Amino acid sequence: MFSTLFHTILYQPILNVFVFLYNIIPGHDIGITILLITILVRALVYPLMSSSIKSQKAVQDLQPKLKEIKEQYKDDKQKQATATMQLYKENKVNPFASCLPLLVQLPILIALYMVMRDGLMSDNLGNDIYSFIFNPGKLNNVSFWIFDMAKANLILAIFAGAAQYFQTKAMLVKQPPKEAGEGAKDEQMMAMMNKQMLYFMPVMTVFIGATLPAGLTLYWFFSTLLTWGQQVLIYKQHDKK
Repeated sequence: MFSTLFHTILYQPILNVFVFLYNIIPGHDIGITILLITILVRALVYPLMSSSIKSQKAVQDLQPKLKEIKEQYKDDKQKQATATMQLYKENKVNPFASCLPLLVQLPILIALYMVMRDGLMSDNLGNDIYSFIFNPGKLNNVSFWIFDMAKANLILAIFAGAAQYFQTKAMLVKQPPKEAGEGAKDEQMMAMMNKQMLYFMPVMTVFIGATLPAGLTLYWFFSTLLTWGQQVLIYKQHDKK
């Protein structure tokens, strides 16, 4: 039941949009098709991503006050939890709001992954193409006369890793000064964890991207760039306010 709904509501429409874009692009360049489908998907989930990024930024801005609460009620966990929830309420911040949008868009991303995987690797697109969409049968996987989008490509994986590095760096919690005292221990730990993620995530991106079809890695690269741009824009708007 669920798989049928997933196929009908998400997979098939996204596949047909993908094939439609491929058909209308001069030269049927699969790389440009992936760029356009990435932009469309990011536009579709833009409100959800904005909500998630704003929540992350709001929680990040409250870290100094959260640190004070932990120090003030370090021997009373119940009062610490009550004061923390009160702080969130006063600032109209939902600490779980950044997770929900990501969970909502997860089925869309899974469907898109399956569409590109099937589109790049299949020799026959089958019966999932609507009658009013021209079915080319098989997609031309060569993009920009160089890259075969059906095969792994280390260069694209490195680009995706670099984009992941800058996107992660934009969310780093700054290391507090030494004179901040004992109260900054939690913030120091968070800064250290974020610094580890700054290098861990790009390395993992390169490692995984080098094993995937280049088309999926290219989507990863485009998607990370757009997320980074949206993140920078929202942070600037937030700082101005």
